[in-house]
Amino acid sequence: MHPWVRFLAQAASCALLVLATGSAGARTVTLDAARFPDPAVVDGVPLPMNGAGIRTRLMFKVYAAALYAQTRFDSTEAFHKMPGPKRIHVIMLRDVPGDELGKLFTRGLEANMDRASFARVIPGILKASELLSECHTLKAGTGFSMDWVPSRGAVLTAPCTQRVEVIKEQEAFTALLNIWLGAKPADQDLKARLLGTAPESARNLGPASGESAN
Repeated sequence: MHPWVRFLAQAASCALLVLATGSAGARTVTLDAARFPDPAVVDGVPLPMNGAGIRTRLMFKVYAAALYAQTRFDSTEAFHKMPGPKRIHVIMLRDVPGDELGKLFTRGLEANMDRASFARVIPGILKASELLSECHTLKAGTGFSMDWVPSRGAVLTAPCTQRVEVIKEQEAFTALLNIWLGAKPADQDLKARLLGTAPESARNLGPASGESAN
């Protein structure tokens, strides 16, 4: 074999090995019909999944959610104090009217804030509500994210139109995340699973793609 051909073949093999090694830790986590990447990439930074769970209401599964940050955490305070990008990703498990989901989120906000704090974040909350209302109905399988990007602020993506809205105030992002992580969360079990503190969090995540269900 010509030396240059051998060199190129070896270089190609090394490149494939690096790609395989870099992707070896990636997986897909499945909850019911929702599939979440682990890690997720926000602002170019890979974020491992801290936890994920399912929001139920009146015994119906409404949506699944996954929470991401650069390092592991097990409390709301630790999550909010952590530097760097963060994400919560929500995937609907049933059809829900956009305005109904908006109302549920508003109740969650009010339950975890005093009136003065709520008044300060109203402009940002209105932006978030407008994004949700762009969907007449959020169909099962529809997903949306709320990201914290330090250089920009809270980055929200409309679930139907993919329109992006940026809210610069970190207090607004904190308020939005406290819908799930606050003292009075929408779902206590979901909060525990997002924080990774539920006794059976690992079982609730289900098998990663390619893993045994046992």
